[in-house]
Amino acid sequence: MGGAQGIADSSLPALLFVVVYTLFGNDIQTAGIAAVALGGVIAIVRLMRGESARFALTGFFGVALAAFIASRSGRAEDFFLPGLLLNAGYAMAYLVSILVRWPLIGVLVGPLIGEGMSWRRDPARVKLYSRASWVWFAMFVVRLVVQLPLYLAGSVVALGIAKTAMGLPVFALALWLTYLILRSGGIDLKAATDGGARKRNRTPT
Repeated sequence: MGGAQGIADSSLPALLFVVVYTLFGNDIQTAGIAAVALGGVIAIVRLMRGESARFALTGFFGVALAAFIASRSGRAEDFFLPGLLLNAGYAMAYLVSILVRWPLIGVLVGPLIGEGMSWRRDPARVKLYSRASWVWFAMFVVRLVVQLPLYLAGSVVALGIAKTAMGLPVFALALWLTYLILRSGGIDLKAATDGGARKRNRTPT
């Protein structure tokens, strides 16, 4: 999903877009070019560090798409439209997954802790993963509740501030709450991830 790094990388170009847009007399083209340039630099740095090319390039093309939409519409607030649609899509995906008893947190965590999808046969496990999935549904909905009115009002500066403030900090809060919920159900994510890392780093004999 890109993790904390992906959230931060997507927030920085948006923040730069707002800063340049404000400093250069509401010039959408210049602001878009600056945001895309920063997105390109971030992608190159991530690739040089050996990180996932998928996340690096997805972030860059996301910024490029946002800048393209804003430049074509002539509305600076449209730079944030792809992000709003993405949040709406994630919220819907989490809600549907909970309703059909395939909570997305279970789909993500199950393979990580070695139980695959066998958790679906355990009602208590399904309930646990559903509780954790509600956290993420709420996160995406809260973002929409705050940012969508700003978008509709054309408040570009406020929208940029809200996107940044509700990026990494809110993501970290959702991650922490998810950890607490899963730990209450006996799932030790730290042990699972540490064990996976040791397994990957083990030298064959």
